[in-house]
Amino acid sequence: MSHRPPSGLAAVSAALLAMSRHLEVGDVLKTIVASARELLDAQYAALGVPDDHGGFAQFVVDGVSDEQWKAIGPLPRQHGILAAMLHQAKPERLADVRADPRFGGWPEAHPDMSDFLGLPITDGDEIIGALFLANKMCPKPEGGCGFTAEDEELLSILGQHAAIALTNARLYERSRELTIAEERSRLAHELHDAVSQKLFSLRLTAQAAAALVDRDPARAKGELQQVAVLAAEAVDELRAAVVELRPAALDEDGLIATLRTQIQVLDRAHGAAVTFESSGVRALPAAQEEALLRVAQEALHNALRHSGAEHVHVALVRRASATLLRITDDGTGFDPTAVRRAGRHLGLVSMRHRAKSVGGRLSVDSEPGKGATIEMEVPGG
Repeated sequence: MSHRPPSGLAAVSAALLAMSRHLEVGDVLKTIVASARELLDAQYAALGVPDDHGGFAQFVVDGVSDEQWKAIGPLPRQHGILAAMLHQAKPERLADVRADPRFGGWPEAHPDMSDFLGLPITDGDEIIGALFLANKMCPKPEGGCGFTAEDEELLSILGQHAAIALTNARLYERSRELTIAEERSRLAHELHDAVSQKLFSLRLTAQAAAALVDRDPARAKGELQQVAVLAAEAVDELRAAVVELRPAALDEDGLIATLRTQIQVLDRAHGAAVTFESSGVRALPAAQEEALLRVAQEALHNALRHSGAEHVHVALVRRASATLLRITDDGTGFDPTAVRRAGRHLGLVSMRHRAKSVGGRLSVDSEPGKGATIEMEVPGG
């Protein structure tokens, strides 16, 4: 690479660093495609990850607008040039992809493409994806390809690092899945040990009360009082088991990444648009991060299940010497004082307790018809 100008080396370095920053598979794929298109000055770029059924599990494009991509229609199948990339571990450089005998056409809304450079992405002997570039942004020789042998060499280097980044991202996601499974198993054991015996005693006591209610009402009353005691103890033990359970993602990813991931899931699962922003926040003590996450989860649950909101926005920002969490929705809103009088807390009591337990404070701003804003502020960050 010593023959490349410094600007080229800087571009390669920037592309490799960009790929190494991400751990989510989707983010890695997007970064690979965008880096390849920018590095080789192509109009279009795409990366396909094959499934086991003749199609693509994931197909990411760059240089095509969202509107164009929707108009193109379903994901392509593994045929023609795409199939060649996935079954022959060698690059393809073509002066005009449309003139290749393997070319099978494309949908009406598909952009027109001519010169083409394709590269399989391999992990050992396994082809885990294929990277495609089209329409080099430069004057082309008559009947020739705008992509050069040097471009092919550069893309091969990028492809090797893309394989590492994609493999690492997959391993990371599998590790997270295993961690979540282990945590669920641990929670199941904790709940069984802590609560099941108490519930068994509660059931027997309730049965005894039912049997005594007609012939010995006084004893039945005593048994029912014991039912209430056992139920309260079961609730306390259940709460203790849940409170002690620190989300595994916090330990591995930190608060910002954990919030972002959960909010992305909620955005896909609900009709409301759920968005997230973060600015200037540094790592916080474990207890504060968990409290902030739990408050965000409770507030999001209320907004998405009860408020009828169309938009919910979560912000985590640094303010002076504190960290501020703000959850805002445009739902029906409520009167906080009326909620307290009616005995419906919407989790506000638990949220205030969590904030206070880590030296923070919680404020609620809402009224009927005007949405709601919940803020939690903790020192530090």
